[in-house]
Amino acid sequence: MSLPNCLRHCKFVVSIGSLLISIKPCPSLHVATPLSFRHSRQTPRLFGTSLSSSSSSSSSSSDTMPNDSLNPRCINIHWFRQTDLRLHDNPALCRTVQLSQGTPSKRIPGAAPHNPTPQTGILPLYIFDSRIYGSSVQFESGERLKQNTSIKVSPRRAKFLLESIRDLRDNLQSRGSGLVVALGEPERVLGNIAREAAESFERGGGVDDAFKIHVVCQEEVCSEELAVDKAVRASVAKAVKQLGSKNKFIFETVWGSTMYDPDSLPFDNGVRGIPDTFTPFRNKVEKSCEIGLPLDVPADTQLALPKDVKEKKSSFATFLWENSTCSFSYMPTLADLGYNEQDISEAYSLDPRSALPEHYRGGETYALQRVKDYIWTKDLLKLYFDTRNGMIGSDYSTKFAPWLALGNVSPRYIASECAKYEKQRVRNKSTYWVVFELLWRDYFKFFAKKHGDRIFYLSGTAGYNAQSKRKWGIDPQLIQAWKDGMTGYPLVDANMRELKATGFMSNRGRQNVASFLAIDMNMDWRYGAWHFEELLLDYDVHSNWGNWCSAAGMTGGRLNRFNIVKQSKDYDFGGEYVRLWCPELKNVPDRFVHSPWQMSEAAMEECGVRIGPGRDYPSPIVDPSATPRAVMNDNGGRGGGGRGKGGGRGGGRSNNGSYGRDNSNPNRGKGQRQDMKSLKTGSYRFDSKYA
Repeated sequence: MSLPNCLRHCKFVVSIGSLLISIKPCPSLHVATPLSFRHSRQTPRLFGTSLSSSSSSSSSSSDTMPNDSLNPRCINIHWFRQTDLRLHDNPALCRTVQLSQGTPSKRIPGAAPHNPTPQTGILPLYIFDSRIYGSSVQFESGERLKQNTSIKVSPRRAKFLLESIRDLRDNLQSRGSGLVVALGEPERVLGNIAREAAESFERGGGVDDAFKIHVVCQEEVCSEELAVDKAVRASVAKAVKQLGSKNKFIFETVWGSTMYDPDSLPFDNGVRGIPDTFTPFRNKVEKSCEIGLPLDVPADTQLALPKDVKEKKSSFATFLWENSTCSFSYMPTLADLGYNEQDISEAYSLDPRSALPEHYRGGETYALQRVKDYIWTKDLLKLYFDTRNGMIGSDYSTKFAPWLALGNVSPRYIASECAKYEKQRVRNKSTYWVVFELLWRDYFKFFAKKHGDRIFYLSGTAGYNAQSKRKWGIDPQLIQAWKDGMTGYPLVDANMRELKATGFMSNRGRQNVASFLAIDMNMDWRYGAWHFEELLLDYDVHSNWGNWCSAAGMTGGRLNRFNIVKQSKDYDFGGEYVRLWCPELKNVPDRFVHSPWQMSEAAMEECGVRIGPGRDYPSPIVDPSATPRAVMNDNGGRGGGGRGKGGGRGGGRSNNGSYGRDNSNPNRGKGQRQDMKSLKTGSYRFDSKYA
């Protein structure tokens, strides 16, 4: 009997004594110490445990001797990753529940088990990896990239994550469970937890019995995450095996971050066979595939902690309740994560111009509320297609992206709400288009899985073509001007300033600033990807790097260049957005607001702004009349672009063509152009097999 869709990607290897039983041969892996981030070829995916020996341990003590005889023989750890911070529709969490219940794996996650009383309970865990947070933690880079000044995670991003973890803990506690939060390297933290659990079991009289640890988490596909997975396997395996050859360690990864199941993709070789362009992928998937139904939140009894842990009756429980940086009560601050006072102050600053919803915060609770507000309360879903290219205000687009990035909300849940809305209220192009946007998100995760670390290479995934021979610039001053919003191109500058001040940028803005850096400025496009990774609240490794790679023309096909001035007039005709974020241009006449360098000295005097080096607003850092070198070297270069959330999104028309502004549609922003007629509505459907 085949497994349910949500469990087809549970991969595991079991150690029994010295025998290693695996689902399929596992390639040998190499992990640098410290872990190498984003610059070596992707580590081959390993679907289970590796029982090598390396780990350090820590211990805790108590004034009273706990009763370790109450310890269970199996500990089921659910390791929440930074991409699945929710209880609803979480296949990995449902798999952990299955293991604790002792139910067969063929059962549907979320369905009531035969025995509703947990046999062993589950131990929810989240680990802040100390290698990626802090004001001084920068990307590792080679000689060419030594000028990179971006840090891994901005304090604003870290704050949003902290809010999500607090919300996850609150939600678990309200159900009688809890969340262990730790700060450190995941392989060390999990190794220490495993050692404490095994030692506690041994002290309880289990010397002659086998002790087993399950660690279950969501499957990830990129090199940093895979390197951490490998290190965790080695560390936990050693900790468990050191205390007895009979002990077992099982590590499972479960797919759970896309609408469509990878095994259902209608391409030869599955994910490895997907097209390298979106449209043929979309057409075939929409025709052949079904979206899996969202899974329910597990019952409170299914989320229960192990009995000895909840009742604090073992040395292992004491460790989990009293450890200073790994416990049910511990929660790091931004200072604990390594951010300085200035960065912390900026993280808590709120810019009134922000396009994010008022009083937004991280976490599943707010995410579900935002979905409800946007779709049902404000009834905005039916208008999405018309308003999505806006740039001012919180409701021109869904703003679901920050919560999707952390897994606070499931893409299948959003799609199911769209389907429900279509049945209960109205079905139109807008109701479909939100699901279409989610399909782009699926595509880029599959794309990253297919191409591995090539999405991080300067040459991208295209291989040898005209664009791969480009000679890229690396001028730190020019790159910094782009980051600071001081390029002399108002649309670019306004968007970059918004990103720096709020951690968000519109889809339309992302397309333009990515095109400008990679094509007009001809700078190494990875500096843009790193900058977005640092600042974007909705940063998602697959979408960000896939989009930037595409925006730079490094995924093959024709080069898509955005004409910045034309885009400005198409989507901010009266200059409202530009004036919002570039107040020095507030008095510039409409005809010059998108090209202020064209003003005479007398015109500048009249509107109270001086344009030029060292003056109120800079001159263009790229000659507006020049054709970019990349376009000259590309046969058939055109306007348009890559893809939006986390990078630049495509679908634009050649800038040689023109669409008039749509003044007849009251839902569009003032002066926004009409959409291409080629943007046709597709279709989607849900799998009713387990309804």
